[in-house]
This record gives sequence, C-alpha cells and structure tokens, in this order.
Amino acid sequence: MNLSDPAFQLELAANIAVAGSILLAGRNNVHTWWLGIAGCALFALVFERSHLYADMVLQFFFIAISVLGWWQWLRGDHGAPLPITSLRPRAWAWLAPLAVLATFGYGWMLTRLTNAYAPYVDSAVLVLSVIAQLLMMRRKLESWWLWLLVNSIAVPLYYSRGLHLTSILYVGFWINALVAQRHWRRLMRGQADASLADAGA
Repeated sequence: MNLSDPAFQLELAANIAVAGSILLAGRNNVHTWWLGIAGCALFALVFERSHLYADMVLQFFFIAISVLGWWQWLRGDHGAPLPITSLRPRAWAWLAPLAVLATFGYGWMLTRLTNAYAPYVDSAVLVLSVIAQLLMMRRKLESWWLWLLVNSIAVPLYYSRGLHLTSILYVGFWINALVAQRHWRRLMRGQADASLADAGA
C-alpha cells in the first residue's frame, strides 16, 4: 500500500466520499445524494483502471439516478418528502427473473465484447445495484436487503483485483446495510404509528 501512489490516492478519495454517502443513506439523510455523485465519479475512474467495466458503467448510472433520487427525497410525489415503505410481495415475481436475465445477458455481452475480469460476477454487482438503488430512491425498505447481497458479492470480487481498500470498505457497507435496514424499519413503524395517531385525532 503506497500512500504516494496516484492510483491508491484515487481509490482512497473514492472510498471516503462513498463511505460518507452510504452512512448518510443509512441515517435517511438527503445529503447522501450529492456526496454519492462525487464518490461515483471517482470510482468510475478506479474501475476503468481495473478493467471492471460493468462497475464503471454502474457509476454513471448512479450519478444519473442520484440526481433524480435527490429530487425525489426532497419533493416526493406530491410535493412532500417520500415516506419509507415496503415493496409489495408480488413485485418480486418480476424483479427476481429480471435480475437473473439481465445479469446473464450483460455478462455475456462483456464476455464477447471486452476483456472484463469475472464478467458474470461483475454483471451481478451491476444489475443488483441498479435495482437496489432504484428501490432506495423510492425509500423502499427492501433496498437494504439487496445491498447486503451486492456487498457480499462485491467484497471478494474487488479483493481479487487488488482493490483491497475498496473490499474493506464494502465489508463496512455490509455492516451499514444491516444497521440501516433496522433503522429504516424503526422509522417506518414510527411513520405508521404517527398516521394512526393523526387518524384518531
């Protein structure tokens, strides 16, 4: 680990920005979005240098969706901030097959068109992250379960490419996702209790 190495410094800056963003997301703080945009821009450069092209493309998606997520969390659907809600069970009936098909489809494309490392694993990180990010943008509780799965896949992938700092960060993300899921669940119950109290007033 050479602290004067520009590649390490880039990875370190990306990790600091994204770590701050993830911690803020776990606390249901809207400032997660602008900090995440900065971190994702840095990580796009990190992954391009490591030939993890699906992860590089994923960062551009995150930047675009973060702008929308920022607006959604502030404004919601009808001018009010979005509440935390749970995904309807029937949504998984189409989300799960879509995730599998997209993972294999994008992995196959990476295999044919690039020199990507571990294309199908890399693709799984991309696809599941996209779904998790979209759910988080809508403040869906289940987004954190998907982040737990993403982080479980990403840790060994990044470690195998020598991105040791990033793999350690993703271990921290795994822990944060577990804590955040519990925190969001408590907030959601608090919202329900407040609604019942308002209805009874």
